[in-house]
Amino acid sequence: MSDLAIVIVSYNACAELEVCLDALAVHPPATPHEIVVVDNASSDGSAQLARARWPHVTVIDAGDNLGFARATNLGIRATMSPLLLLLNSDTVPSRGSLDRLVAILRSRDSVAVVGPRLVNAQGVLEVSFGLMISPFAELWQKCLVAGQRRQTPLVARLVERRARTERVVDWVSGACLLVRRGEAEAVGLLDERYFLYLEDVDFCAAVRGLGRHILYTPSVEIVHHRGRSRQTAPASAMTAYRRSQLAFYQKHHPRWYPILRAYLRMGGKLPRGDSQGGS
Repeated sequence: MSDLAIVIVSYNACAELEVCLDALAVHPPATPHEIVVVDNASSDGSAQLARARWPHVTVIDAGDNLGFARATNLGIRATMSPLLLLLNSDTVPSRGSLDRLVAILRSRDSVAVVGPRLVNAQGVLEVSFGLMISPFAELWQKCLVAGQRRQTPLVARLVERRARTERVVDWVSGACLLVRRGEAEAVGLLDERYFLYLEDVDFCAAVRGLGRHILYTPSVEIVHHRGRSRQTAPASAMTAYRRSQLAFYQKHHPRWYPILRAYLRMGGKLPRGDSQGGS
């Protein structure tokens, strides 16, 4: 049996998936592992390519676009490994990076989840960890992300300084998230009400609820070509974000939920189907 299950969800990301699987094939983890690709009914030949080029990779046809959380859970349930790596199809793991993540997790008994430093293709840091989402924490997070994207000097320096130190955090990005299976199963895996966005924050909150720690480590760096869905279908991506945001606040901040809905309605940003408070 393998020690590590690498679960990759793919949706119309054939080129990115090819680069990701190539990286895993050229520099495979020394940790005994299995790779599962869950294809969300892609129309670009992603599943066919994966089966043809990497026969050792298990490809699961989801049958429809299930979203990230449901598809990830489908992949997890198809494996038995004690460690689970959630890996985006638009990431590029480097030689030894995943083994270092595994070693860090195994060396810290109190830690259930660990996430690496994420950078884009130019080496620019991504904001990939933070405080539990709340109205004020979310505003702070958005300011950091926007400032870092624009490379505003003051914000960029702050983000870089924060990211230099290994630390226990409230959440790490689901783009590359290593978790012990025991804790993942104890919280019921990812909450499937999230189609896209915030499922990682919610998942980490559930794991923390078990009394376990979430660790960010800058000693492992992964390239992440972030934002493809926003670039190709920005309106759909924003709708998905708003639905996840509403679901998150309804679950974690119920007093703020009606205020958020009213704010979105006034701004014409309330997704269809949520006008009566549906989730």
